Amino acid sequence: MNIAVLVKQVPDTNEIKLDPKTGTLIREGVESIMNPDDRLGLETALMLKDAHGAKVTVISMGPPQAIDVITEAMAMGADGGVLLSDRNFAGADTWATSYTLGKALEKLLAETRLDLVIAGRQAIDGDTAQIGPQVAEHLGWPQVTYVSELKLEDGSLRAWRKLPGGVEEVVCPLPAVVTVLDAPQDPRWAMVDRLLWACGPKSPIRVWDAADIEAPAKSTGLRGSLTQVMQTFSPKSERKTDWIEGTAEEQARHLVNALSQRNLI
Repeated sequence: MNIAVLVKQVPDTNEIKLDPKTGTLIREGVESIMNPDDRLGLETALMLKDAHGAKVTVISMGPPQAIDVITEAMAMGADGGVLLSDRNFAGADTWATSYTLGKALEKLLAETRLDLVIAGRQAIDGDTAQIGPQVAEHLGWPQVTYVSELKLEDGSLRAWRKLPGGVEEVVCPLPAVVTVLDAPQDPRWAMVDRLLWACGPKSPIRVWDAADIEAPAKSTGLRGSLTQVMQTFSPKSERKTDWIEGTAEEQARHLVNALSQRNLI
């Protein structure tokens, strides 16, 4: 069985800054981490690997430094990785990003059978939760979202989805795309020996550009994006304080009247 896991390197949410002109994130000088939901998706894939002997390949799109999340994923147990890095990929919205990831997955499919694609529910720098479903549409595969646990059985998967009203159990044929928001156990730690292997001369990490995946420049990055941020701003927050004076009874009467006028009681 072959599993591809989509991971993203994101800036630490405590240090996010936006370029006021382009509306895109400023990543220079900001500490980056593996997206937390993607880490849960990776752990789900590694649990399937432990149970079924699957091969796990991690795919990430980003600048050259995004290779760090791939080496971390391999240190946790992934078997290989692909970094999609090209100047033409910069500034992509979810549409252009999912197209680029879809083209990379098509290249992997041309090399070997691919049974399952796993991604985190959403990234903390965008919170759109669109990449997984869009990749599924690009591939023409069924999708299961908001998964907290999944099992494989006879060419299909059984998944449990966390919904506002409870948990939904579904069965889906393979191949499929799954987005994860929880895992049965906490993500495992990276192993030093595997980290050295992932960073070493025999590392199975491949770096692909637009030409490698046959993705035209007009379909990727800012040029391929259907949406663009027109303006970014910090919302204004105003507070108005009313001071209540008088005796305790007068203050209570005034407070009740004020709340009643605002339809709060």
